[in-house]
Amino acid sequence: MSVVAVVPAAGSGVRLGAGMPKAFVELSGVPMLVRAVDGLLAPGVVDHVVVVVPGDQVAAAGPMFGDRPVTVVPGGADRTASVAAGLAVLGPGTEVVLVHDAARPLTPPDVVRRVVAAVRAGAPAVIPVLPVPDTVKTVDGAGVVVSTVDRSALRAVQTPQGFRAGDLRRAYAGTPDPRTDDAGLVEAIGDPVRTVDGDPLAFKVTTAWDLRIAELLLTGAGERIG
Repeated sequence: MSVVAVVPAAGSGVRLGAGMPKAFVELSGVPMLVRAVDGLLAPGVVDHVVVVVPGDQVAAAGPMFGDRPVTVVPGGADRTASVAAGLAVLGPGTEVVLVHDAARPLTPPDVVRRVVAAVRAGAPAVIPVLPVPDTVKTVDGAGVVVSTVDRSALRAVQTPQGFRAGDLRRAYAGTPDPRTDDAGLVEAIGDPVRTVDGDPLAFKVTTAWDLRIAELLLTGAGERIG
């Protein structure tokens, strides 16, 4: 069963404030994008990775991956368009598709294995999740609390998200609404989405603070804080 991962990495990374696409920012000397790809390949369950980058970065991105089984293609105007661009180059033998954020460079191999195993076991769509630890409140436009949300059934969603290739292609057929979560598109066509355990290390690097935390974890300093 052929497994291909699509990694959308065409975002500008404005909130990170690095002055370059976020995926190309180095984390302990290695671009986050390369770390994310290596994390997908490490478990030995992904056959190929399609990396989607800004059009003007395709030539620069290719050499970053050496002899890894990676194809680099130009992305679209938003995340949904970029994933669609990645899906467009998949071969007919692709049976399982993972979609993974380049900004989750520390995702452990076990998360990848769990997602792939669940799709192979028959789930049309699979997402790694974590319980929401904080109290969550609904707030109105004036900043006044309206209600406290019961968080017992809430989950924070991570990537990689896994799909049967045909189902994800069907979800992307036509012109789907832009979304930050591919599972949302699959939900919209009526397919069930199963959850598996995520991991705190699969957090998304969005701000300079997140990048600093990731650096500390990689250098081992994270063991001395907390």
